[in-house]
Amino acid sequence: MDNLFDLKISFFFEKFSIRAFVPANGVYLDYRDKISQGVKMTSIEWTNETWNPMRGCNKVSSGCRNCYAETFANRFRGVVGNAYEEGFKPREVPEMLLKPLKFKKPSLVFVNSMSDLFHESFSDEYLYKVFTVMREANWHIYQILTKRPLRMKQLFDSKLKEFSELENIWLGVTVENCREYRKRVSILRNTKVKTRFLSIEPLLEDLGDIDLTKIQWVIVGGESGAGCRPMEESWVQSILKQCEQQNVPMHFKQWGGIRKKRAGRTLNGRTYDNFPEFHFNSIPGKSELKQIKVDLEKLLFEAIAYPQLSSLKPMETPISSFELENAINTNQEDVTVF
Repeated sequence: MDNLFDLKISFFFEKFSIRAFVPANGVYLDYRDKISQGVKMTSIEWTNETWNPMRGCNKVSSGCRNCYAETFANRFRGVVGNAYEEGFKPREVPEMLLKPLKFKKPSLVFVNSMSDLFHESFSDEYLYKVFTVMREANWHIYQILTKRPLRMKQLFDSKLKEFSELENIWLGVTVENCREYRKRVSILRNTKVKTRFLSIEPLLEDLGDIDLTKIQWVIVGGESGAGCRPMEESWVQSILKQCEQQNVPMHFKQWGGIRKKRAGRTLNGRTYDNFPEFHFNSIPGKSELKQIKVDLEKLLFEAIAYPQLSSLKPMETPISSFELENAINTNQEDVTVF
């Protein structure tokens, strides 16, 4: 098993669309509707597959305190031959680059459930390779979450700019409290990408008023496992109300707690399994898929230069932590990042 969430999904259809809740006409599609259409989902409520071309991370904010990925990885530290023999040390995993080609059906793919794609340890060149796979294996939709939106935006303004118009790449940030909402959401909002989303999990406090301009999807959930911090229902209800008012689909993942299955994921007597509207491209035939694999192997693993990277000018000086703090303290919503 590559990671904690490496579960297998089967679909009965190669293409389907999911329409999010629209308050104006009350139309939404939740899991009960999806099952009736022949689409089978799993306990990973908002994704079908996971892909970890990197592993490992380090804590950057309060939401990281009880990191499930770190706990899982450290169980296998020192176990020779295990994927997590090195524990949670950040590292690139080139042998996992082509994993999306092995998924049997078009899928929602959570990228780096065991890491952060934009961690400073990972090279720009390697990130370019990861996004190249996403572009070529375009029958999947890739869901990317980060707690490092500054690097994300800098790269999408420069070295990864060519990927910004791809509809199968969704970029999101984790938001656990008001401080991280102010720091991260405005940067995401100003990142050039087709679909942006928030993972408000673990929700650690009432976020108050939130602006969902240019945000296409919101996930909400409580912390689970040993040492978990409680989430109050009023915090969730506030987010739900604001999502409905701003026409943004909300997915309620879980209440959390030490026994999260017992706590469940029902809110207001129902589940909220809404997604932004999307569709899958058809998976290529065997011969075309084989050729894509050959071309990617040549591109990714042969010793060739990346002209897209080498010809670029050095990145502008990033926004300093002092400048970011100043923007936050003055309640400046749109932080300009160069």
